[in-house]
Amino acid sequence: MAEWSRWQADFERSPQRDARFETMSGLPLEPVYGPEGCELPGQYPYTRGPYASMYRSRLWTMRQFAGFGTAADTNGRFKELLRAGGDGLSTAFDMPTLLGRDSDDALARGEVGRAGVAVDSLADMEILFSGIDLGAVSTSMTINSGAAPVMAMYVGVADRTGVPRAALSGTIQNDILKEYQAQKEYIFPPRPSVRLVTDVMRFCAAEMPRWHPVSVSGYHIREAGSTAAQELAFTLANGFAYVEAALAAGMAVDDFAPRISFFFNAHSDFFEEIAKYRAARRIWARWMHERYGATDGRSTQLRFHTQTAGVSLTAQQPEVNLVRVAIEALAGVLGGTQSLHTDAFDEALALPTEHAARLALRTQQVIAEESGVVHVADPLGGSWFVEELTDALEREAEAMFGHVGEAGSGSMLDGVVACIEDGWFVSEIADAAYAFQSKIARGEWRQVGVNAYVEDDGVAPSTLSIDPAVEAAQLAHLARVRQERDDDAVRRALARLASEASDPTVNLMPALVEAAHAMVTLGEMTAALEQVFGTYTERHVA
Repeated sequence: MAEWSRWQADFERSPQRDARFETMSGLPLEPVYGPEGCELPGQYPYTRGPYASMYRSRLWTMRQFAGFGTAADTNGRFKELLRAGGDGLSTAFDMPTLLGRDSDDALARGEVGRAGVAVDSLADMEILFSGIDLGAVSTSMTINSGAAPVMAMYVGVADRTGVPRAALSGTIQNDILKEYQAQKEYIFPPRPSVRLVTDVMRFCAAEMPRWHPVSVSGYHIREAGSTAAQELAFTLANGFAYVEAALAAGMAVDDFAPRISFFFNAHSDFFEEIAKYRAARRIWARWMHERYGATDGRSTQLRFHTQTAGVSLTAQQPEVNLVRVAIEALAGVLGGTQSLHTDAFDEALALPTEHAARLALRTQQVIAEESGVVHVADPLGGSWFVEELTDALEREAEAMFGHVGEAGSGSMLDGVVACIEDGWFVSEIADAAYAFQSKIARGEWRQVGVNAYVEDDGVAPSTLSIDPAVEAAQLAHLARVRQERDDDAVRRALARLASEASDPTVNLMPALVEAAHAMVTLGEMTAALEQVFGTYTERHVA
């Protein structure tokens, strides 16, 4: 009875407490269902959702991933997505930007603007968000090794357009640990890289209270071939490592933990995905409260963004991907996501066209407006199947935490770094990927269009093509920036950055913001940090 009383108190504070919800046939719906004494949404350990009223009060953020060509090209796509009803922007950067290299770097040749937008300096960031009020839109930026310099450029745009830093809302991924485990877009060794993560966390806690400074990402771990249990365990282990790093940097847990967010994959095994999200919330709540001493309820509430599984998309019969994406997106919603990106059906072939991106957004809108699943908090709560899957995934995750903790002599931060350096994560993911592909090859896991219902695909859909002229235009723009900037200011900013990087107690974000305002390029900032931090070479795993 006490649980219901506490839930009622939480629900009464929601803006939809007096709203009436009903089925299409007119049957009235209660905000939540379950017997007296059961765990309820919005209550510790949040298995059933982080908020009492869930989507009755507020839908998830419909955030579509976009980025290609020049900053002007992507700015146009951003505005189209906002016109189509999207309420959050999610920025995809090209490979040189992700690796901290300028577009005129020899290693960037042929990759500029191809898999995302090219951003070399604050000048590009200004164009990227031209005509978009940064104080009114939530922005996500998917970048890790170059997260701190790119974040500094975003802050620079706000400074120049008169938007207070405290008004900025959104997320920067800034999750470097999973790069060593899965995506491989690292630059520096793990320890100084984690220092940059915590510097962003400290900066945001002081100046950007509405910003999420790290989005701990299981998405790329899953895309690399992990199981759902490995995605769950490795992601949360990384999250615990960042908590320990922030504590070691002198931050109080309740000053930063409420702004840590997560990013999970929504794969094709519908109920397993839903159970994964439920287990993640429960584990995070328990560890944050019992191990790290969090007393603010927000510190124990795991909130996450979801993206449908890019690796599940097929080049064969690509229109079928619309069906896959809808099912995966529904799993994210029934699992209680706070933000959602739906992949476009043509992404197995190329970057999405504007038409495909709009259909992907419409998929979310149909779920939100037509399916009725948003009218009740945690409609699958109490399902024997879902509850058992949740418990099973939690048990598997805890066993993996045991291995990581043992490798670090009790420290999750030391354990994650040790398991990176000895290749354990890479080996575990590789074994899981091989096992799954073997199932497909043997026909034990059926994939429509690949090993089931195969047919002649006929004419492929039109795809987005990046004109080679994009690279030439970006190089010309970068050359103009270098020519027109104040070289003395550049030298001073780089000298400060290198000097402060040598002192691990100094937060590097103010120096990076100064460098951004001086039009120091991303590649130049990276090179200055490389001189102090060095670079990382992965240990070969047999």
